[in-house]
Amino acid sequence: MSRYDLTDYEWRVIEPLLPNKPRGVPRVDDRRVLNGIFWVLRSGAPWRDLLERYGPSGIGIDPLSWTP
Repeated sequence: MSRYDLTDYEWRVIEPLLPNKPRGVPRVDDRRVLNGIFWVLRSGAPWRDLLERYGPSGIGIDPLSWTP
């Protein structure tokens, strides 16, 4: 577990709040995605520097690109 990863307790609290109906593209590991988002937010690193353990950085997870 990394410094910024969710603890097991935090994950047990968050997991039931996530959608569980499959739509369109198959879901990836939600915990891994959230850990990657939290790592970027807490570390202050740019999205392009997302660590490989959180998934590929070129998958368009940059929320700043969603703003007009």
